[in-house]
Amino acid sequence: MWREKLIFTGAMSIKRSTPKVSLIFALFIILLAPSCAKEAQSEVTVYENGFESNDLSGITSGAISAYNGSKILGFYNKSGFTLQVDELPAHDLVEVSFDLFIHDTWDGNKQGVGVVNGPDMWKMIIDGKEFISTTFSNTDCGIYTCNTQSFPFAYPNFNTNPKTGAFRTDLPGLCLLNGTVGGTTQYKIKYQVRHERSTLIIQCLDELKESIATDQLCDESWSIDNLKVKAISL
Repeated sequence: MWREKLIFTGAMSIKRSTPKVSLIFALFIILLAPSCAKEAQSEVTVYENGFESNDLSGITSGAISAYNGSKILGFYNKSGFTLQVDELPAHDLVEVSFDLFIHDTWDGNKQGVGVVNGPDMWKMIIDGKEFISTTFSNTDCGIYTCNTQSFPFAYPNFNTNPKTGAFRTDLPGLCLLNGTVGGTTQYKIKYQVRHERSTLIIQCLDELKESIATDQLCDESWSIDNLKVKAISL
């Protein structure tokens, strides 16, 4: 039986009580259950946008910004966007893929004592159903402290090291950490879900928490690029 899956390539470190187990891999990570062996018979790209032409067709609450010599959809804090794709051809699955940029001071699973600065959550919802609900940490581990994250797993099931599963960790920050190498982390997200309707609605949003920052959008935010949707027939 086919099940939804999140696919990514990256490095993973899972925090345990003792010892720390580090796994470096280039494998498919399957959430919920493994996929079946049935191969795709056809794939049709039904939506693709790199945002360089400022095209926001089909997008609600869209905002295009410049970042690192390119254009991105975002940046967002306590908000997000909705994409609606209509007139999909007959299909069995949809595949949603994009670059996700985590900017500046995300605190991951941290909740704080006396100060609310987490958990910093990010979500993807397809046709009203939540498929990704996780946290990201964009801070480095210290000698005695480490703000862990849940990605590539669902919050709050795991404590993985900051930037686990990242595609790039050497990008400059966007606002508060503007110009600081490592201030932005890039993730490659690819998600397949069973879908047969002619209309697809994708929502991406956050639940960022920071009680003391004077400019919360500058303190921590996110954006995406290279958004693509495929309709797949089995």
